[in-house]
Amino acid sequence: MKPGQGHAIFTAECSHTFHFHCITSNVKHGNQICPVCRAKWKEVPFQNPSSNVSRDIPRLNRVTLPREDAWTTTYVQRLPSTQVSVGRQSSLLSHIPEPTVFNDDEALDPQTTPQDRNGYDHMTNTMEISTYPEVSAVSKSASHHNFAVLIHLKAPSHSGRSQNGAPSVENSRAPVDLVTVLDVSGSMAGTKLALLKRAMSFVIQNLSSSDRLSVVAFSSSARRVFPLQRMTDSGRQQALQAVNSLVPNGGTNIAEGLKKGAKVFIDRRWKNPVGSIILLSDGQDTYTVNSRPHLGANYRSLVPDTFQRNNDTGLHIPVHAFGFGIDHDATSMHSISEMSGGTFSFIEAEDVIQDAFAQCIGGLLSVVVQELQVEVACVNPHLQLSSVKAGSYQTSLMDNARMASIKVGDLYADEERDFLVTLNVPAESSCDDMSLLVVRGLYRQPITMEMVNLEPTEVKILRPDVASELDVSVEVDRQRNRLLAAEAMAEARVKAERKDLSGAVSVLENCLKALSETVSSRAGDRLCVALSAELKEMQERMANRRVYEHSGRAYMLSGLSSHSWQRATARGDSTDSTSLVQAYQTPSMVDMVSRSQTMIFGASGRPLRPAKSYSEGQRAK
Repeated sequence: MKPGQGHAIFTAECSHTFHFHCITSNVKHGNQICPVCRAKWKEVPFQNPSSNVSRDIPRLNRVTLPREDAWTTTYVQRLPSTQVSVGRQSSLLSHIPEPTVFNDDEALDPQTTPQDRNGYDHMTNTMEISTYPEVSAVSKSASHHNFAVLIHLKAPSHSGRSQNGAPSVENSRAPVDLVTVLDVSGSMAGTKLALLKRAMSFVIQNLSSSDRLSVVAFSSSARRVFPLQRMTDSGRQQALQAVNSLVPNGGTNIAEGLKKGAKVFIDRRWKNPVGSIILLSDGQDTYTVNSRPHLGANYRSLVPDTFQRNNDTGLHIPVHAFGFGIDHDATSMHSISEMSGGTFSFIEAEDVIQDAFAQCIGGLLSVVVQELQVEVACVNPHLQLSSVKAGSYQTSLMDNARMASIKVGDLYADEERDFLVTLNVPAESSCDDMSLLVVRGLYRQPITMEMVNLEPTEVKILRPDVASELDVSVEVDRQRNRLLAAEAMAEARVKAERKDLSGAVSVLENCLKALSETVSSRAGDRLCVALSAELKEMQERMANRRVYEHSGRAYMLSGLSSHSWQRATARGDSTDSTSLVQAYQTPSMVDMVSRSQTMIFGASGRPLRPAKSYSEGQRAK
């Protein structure tokens, strides 16, 4: 409050100002909506500290920022401090002229164009394809239904070499065009926005001069507050200034934010090889999606056509969505990421937002494979494919089910993918072995833009007169377990949304029991241990309806996103590389998260806050 012509002035979290006595009267009658922008207030003025109003209003989950924050001191406090009030600053920002066409993107770094990359030794380290049949032999007289073959892919590591032969990690990856679409609605006021600014500072400082960044801020409407510019020294300073100028105001219009982000990509004159969007929101879109049915809702209206991955004419820009805190709409954020080919992360403990961003850009700044497509073809004329289990990746069966293709897309350095193909193996009396499948691959090398054909890999099994009982391949067994767990998670989520929490917990319990009896689980396989830990965590987050609404739904959806794409997502403390749920984290991600923790909190790092939004007492309710 401050004096204002004889009346106390109240400035709300959405930045609008009112006479204190007027607004307290409004609130006293149950109205917690801003009269100007219609934003729902989480913190409201009340006349008496013991007022019942204050007890019924959920408080922001505050965290204490370290007093000695070296990173913030170095890169944020050096920015010019504003001398105007929050409301005045918001007004100034909204009146900055915005061009009708975003063709003011900065030209690409000439050092990163494909013709300058011919001197790099990029062909010595290509994709790896490995195959594992379920068993190595089937007797001639036997047939085998739903015979499984695992296709394992591994992307190359950073392997660029400069023309003088020296290794160069920076030069071995593709430059990125990154657009961050950030929620600055009234509910982001205070600590949340401060943490977001600090996380964005980390992102800005870790982009190279070849990468370009644009910043879009949205609340009730959306604005591009920073054009697509290279992160040179001057570009970084300008980007930091733009981020530092963000102020909270208004409601939450995710659709407008994404539409503005899409316009940045559509209107740009030049294109870096990799393009991506980071979307962060702590609330629910009340402008486009008016209800939260969670099952069967159509969230397609939130995602511009150019981002939808099944749109052949689109840009195929993945949206990596981050649900911030316990009040965001996890279902819509997950749907946005799924439709665009991105991942959904749940930032439950607000102070790990920087680590979550670090993990994401650790991947984006290490893309070594693009447009990867895998083709599987039956060799023996009597074979047909029964199924191709590839999670969220687009698959198609062709040629009377004798051929299949999987659109994999981009891979980060050292990233792995596992796809399980099943087919029916008939009896075969005329030969001692049988060729089942041939696996081929084709991808684009993002630095040189050259297409690379992978050597075909043939899958064979022996056909002896009598086959002794063989153990199932551990590699096949562990991937079956991963698929079994993912299917159980999806089924449990459906039951939970139908308010059958006991049924959901039972589904997860049955899956845990089935996993414990498998070959790989009995052998102590790390993936199986991680799956079991994850299923148990999900059970705990279904202890009651309150716990599920606060964190269970978002945790499950982030897990489903991770398993369907086989890519790391943030879930509470799961950016920690020692976490059991971090099966898909790459070395580049681990390195970037470590850098985030070290640069902020000193060389010794710091422990992550427990990823829980509820107490032990709540679990038992």
